[in-house]
Amino acid sequence: MSKPKFAMYWSGSCGGCEIAVINIHEKILDVDANFDIAFWPVAMDAKVKDVEALEDEEILLCLWNGSIRNEENEHMAHLLRKKSKLLVSFGSCATEGCVPGLGNLFPVAELIDTAYTTLTTDNPDNIRPQTVTQVPEGEITIPAMKDRVHTLAQVVDVDYFMPGCPPESHQIAAVIDLVIEVLQGKAELPPKGAVIGAGHSTVCEECPRQRNVKAIKAFRRIQDVAPLDPELCILEQGVPCNGPATRSGCKARCPSVGAQCIGCYGPAEGVVDYGARLVTAFASVIDSRDPEEIEQILDGIPDPAGQFYRFNLADSLFQAGASAFKKNEV
Repeated sequence: MSKPKFAMYWSGSCGGCEIAVINIHEKILDVDANFDIAFWPVAMDAKVKDVEALEDEEILLCLWNGSIRNEENEHMAHLLRKKSKLLVSFGSCATEGCVPGLGNLFPVAELIDTAYTTLTTDNPDNIRPQTVTQVPEGEITIPAMKDRVHTLAQVVDVDYFMPGCPPESHQIAAVIDLVIEVLQGKAELPPKGAVIGAGHSTVCEECPRQRNVKAIKAFRRIQDVAPLDPELCILEQGVPCNGPATRSGCKARCPSVGAQCIGCYGPAEGVVDYGARLVTAFASVIDSRDPEEIEQILDGIPDPAGQFYRFNLADSLFQAGASAFKKNEV
């Protein structure tokens, strides 16, 4: 009896999600034992034409990591959606846009200018990437960039969402165990659209640090707070910590070792806009009733866009800066 087919694809991302899968160690053998790996470009030699030759929904499970940044990403999203029965938005880039989504603050032309003309670039002939280039050997094509980063769910229908930058390996292993139990008739899949491989509360609920009555007079960078109290809530020490708005599931790894949560697991259950929830959480702990003083204290956050939307801009209510919605020529 043939095994169900598995696929994993990497689009606009750093590759950390692929490493997280490898970090499940011997559990990867369970994947091999229970699935026929049909398409996984990082791990095997397979071509797009091999996917195109499959029947629709012939792939049982496809993990998609990465955002939709260019036309090739979009084409592959539609192809793998068509060929997969279950499509999982895997990791922060696919689910929220992640750090590549911060590119949505700028028009594409400005991103290209930064890459090809700034001081650190040696480009005396002002060469720019072209989508079609004629060479003696024929025609070279590269995919055109889209006007902004999109999440996978903004382009195709998605069955499940697995957040994290990257998802924690123990969470990946738990999801693999669940899928295998489903294949063996021992468990059922969660409802379509569910978040899997993560918690349902906030990082604060997992954090072992003590929480008292918060009364903040100023926000500071963590390197400016020395020494950091090893037991007390980091936010209460004036360091912007994103735990109040961030989904649990990582075991509060960063606060546990003395670093603030930066929000890589995305919005907590029920949060509509991550940045808006975080602004509310920060404002609620400021020790002042004077609107001007509150605004001044919030202005002390050194990088508001990075603080509130580092991982989530593309999936936020804003999705992008106004200039990124304009059509651009690359």
